[in-house]
Amino acid sequence: MGTICERPHKGTIAYQARVRIKGFPRRSRTFLTRAEAEAWATTHEARIRQRIAAAQAAEDQKHIAENCAPQYRLFGDLMRRYLAEVTPQKRSANEEALRMRGLLKHSLAECTLLGLTSKRVAQWRDERLTKVSGSTVCRDMNLLGHVVEIARREWEIEFELNPFRQVRRPPQGLARERRLSRAEEKRLLDACVDSKSPYMRPSIILAIETAMRRSEIVELEWERVNLAVPSVQLTRTKNGKPRGIPLSRRAVATLSALLPDPSNSAEQRGAVFPGLTTNALKLTFRRAINRAKITDLRFHDLRHEATSRLFEKGLSTMEVASITGHEDVRMLRRYTHLHVGDLAKKLD
Repeated sequence: MGTICERPHKGTIAYQARVRIKGFPRRSRTFLTRAEAEAWATTHEARIRQRIAAAQAAEDQKHIAENCAPQYRLFGDLMRRYLAEVTPQKRSANEEALRMRGLLKHSLAECTLLGLTSKRVAQWRDERLTKVSGSTVCRDMNLLGHVVEIARREWEIEFELNPFRQVRRPPQGLARERRLSRAEEKRLLDACVDSKSPYMRPSIILAIETAMRRSEIVELEWERVNLAVPSVQLTRTKNGKPRGIPLSRRAVATLSALLPDPSNSAEQRGAVFPGLTTNALKLTFRRAINRAKITDLRFHDLRHEATSRLFEKGLSTMEVASITGHEDVRMLRRYTHLHVGDLAKKLD
């Protein structure tokens, strides 16, 4: 606030108004009346306060622009946050991380959030279909659609509609019917002799004998293996539910050969395949089938083959489902393609 001081002036009393505000030069002026001095002090102080308020408002706007403005301008910004916060919580985090990093290289990641419309997604879908299958595009759309849903529900990003749910999904085609013949199996296992990984051959045998997924094999621990009552108890599975898998004699022999201390199998600890990753197993398998001159075979086809062989051994649908972990037995149709010759024998 300004102050008013009386001062002698030419034989009378004058009034000096003083205004002192931190950060501004001190100002004063003398008037013949107190009213004039108070009016000047009030006006001058008000002008300074206005300047302070304007400067503060400008500073606040700058702070908002730098720190509080929307930090997501591109769709890739949302994808990166999803990759950092959501993907690690998933059972298949490694596989999804690889997929997301690949998608971040696409032009869609550089699309602004305002430009992420159903038309733009449809354009990306059609471009993607020229390079990969419809099933791959569907998986990509499911993942990116979930990015948008998380952004809408948890990150307060405004999307009127989820564009990935507004466009048509490409046809996924027929389920794979690839069976591994006995001759191919022999060639594949023989090709593993030249593999740099000592785990390639046992991984393939376990996949064929147990119908375990690639990730389940890679993460298998000795604490989950019981060779006395031949079985494996999986605690981490794709659907999050533990399941037990009986072991065949061939599977038991394969695991026994991997024991660090064969004389004390009950006290083994740690990973059955230490250092092995799902991606390393994928790449090593690809090189093995190339050496074996086998075409159109994926590691997941071994689970398909194992499931079919379980049916061919006479197990019921529910028994097979308990081993493979399928909650919906209808899904077993995607993995079960019995040899027509074996079915014909049952008709005789």
